[in-house]
Amino acid sequence: MAGRSIVLLLLILIIIGGGILWFDYLNVIDAKNFTGPILNFFRGVPLIGNVVPEGEIRTPVTAQDGLISLDAERLAVRMEAMEYRSMELDRREQDIVNRRGQIEQMAQELEERQRAQDERENSFNVLLTDAEIRDRTVERNAINLTNMQPERAVGILAAMDDQDVIDVLTKTDELAEAAGRTSVVPYWLSLMESERAAELSRKMVARPAMFN
Repeated sequence: MAGRSIVLLLLILIIIGGGILWFDYLNVIDAKNFTGPILNFFRGVPLIGNVVPEGEIRTPVTAQDGLISLDAERLAVRMEAMEYRSMELDRREQDIVNRRGQIEQMAQELEERQRAQDERENSFNVLLTDAEIRDRTVERNAINLTNMQPERAVGILAAMDDQDVIDVLTKTDELAEAAGRTSVVPYWLSLMESERAAELSRKMVARPAMFN
C-alpha cells in the first residue's frame, strides 16, 4: 500500500508539474513563481543540488516570444521586398529619364529639319514668284513691242541686255506660235546691227541646251 501511495503521489506531482508547464507555455501563469521555491528546496538535497545547480534555472520560451520572432522575420522579409522594389523603381525612373532625353533630342532634330525644310520651301516660293513675275513682265514687253512699229521696237531692244532681249524674242516666238501667226522676230533681227543680231541668234540657238 505504501508503494502504491508513493506512485500515485508521484503521478499527481507529474500531472501538476505538466499542467504548470502547459499554462506557463500558454502564458497564463508564470511558472517561475511556483518552480523557484521548489527548486531552491531540492537544492539542499546533495544529489538533486548537483543536477540542478543554482543559477541554471532557465525560463522557457513563451508563445509570445515565438510570435515576436515570427513578426520580426516577416518584417525583415517585407523590408527586403521593399528595398528590392525601391531599387526596381529607381531603375525604371532612370530608364524613363534616359528615354525622355532621347525623345527630346529626336524632337529637337525634327524641329531643326522642319525649320530647314520651311526655309527651303520659302526660298523656292520666292524664286518661283520672282520667275512668275519675270515671265509676266517679259510677256507684257513682248506684246507691247509686237504692237509697235518694228523700227521703234528694235530701238528699244538694242538698249536692252542680251539676256533680256533673248527672253523677249523667245516669248514673242511662243506667242506667235500659240496664235498661229508668223513671228516678227526674224524681221527685228534683220533691222539690228549684223554683229548684234548674229550674237543674239547664236545665243538663242544655244539657249535650249543650256537649260536641259
